[in-house]
Amino acid sequence: MNSFTEENYLKAIYKLLEKGVKKVSTSSIAEMTDTAPASVTDMLKKLAAKKYIHYRKYQGVSLTANGKKIAIEIIRKHRLWELFLYEKLNLKWDEVHDIAEQLEHIQSELLVEKLDRFLNYPRFDPHGDPIPDVKGNMHAQKSIPLSEISETLKVVITGVVDHSPGFLQHIEKTGLSLGKALKIKSKFDYDQSLQIIIMPGKSVTHISHDVAKNILVSQKK
Repeated sequence: MNSFTEENYLKAIYKLLEKGVKKVSTSSIAEMTDTAPASVTDMLKKLAAKKYIHYRKYQGVSLTANGKKIAIEIIRKHRLWELFLYEKLNLKWDEVHDIAEQLEHIQSELLVEKLDRFLNYPRFDPHGDPIPDVKGNMHAQKSIPLSEISETLKVVITGVVDHSPGFLQHIEKTGLSLGKALKIKSKFDYDQSLQIIIMPGKSVTHISHDVAKNILVSQKK
């Protein structure tokens, strides 16, 4: 059995690798885990000894097949618990992350299997992130940031990049949430901010470029 800290490191490394790099630096892991670089180095040595990662000092880190498997299992549990808390216990989407961080370390495979079945084998969590299935497969959505959408197109919100409570609370107050349809009325060249219409309404809402780049959308059919 691995410690919570070891599992958190494997999850952090996996998420950093998801950004497209072949190896991640000790400093980027330290930043993501909010840990001192010296402590990160000590943990990486432990994970390498367990054959969960490929690690050589100053040359970056990647996951072994076993390390990747564990990381995906942790992410699967986290996102299933987020959806359970959101759908079944009526917690808000900005409240579920920290609780799921604790629940993701439960070891019972039977419980996770029952949870998955109870939720009817969902593909996405409350933030639009894909939930790995029991084999580790994910059903990625074809989404792009709202900031990259052309004017006049109708789109649907499919996810968010920023999962922080502050951001989620902000866009919710603006009237935005997963599944909301909207249309870009205009984009300002000066700061790339947007005027949008949240459908089926007609009133215009202004959002900044920083907000728009953290909202994922797909074109409405």
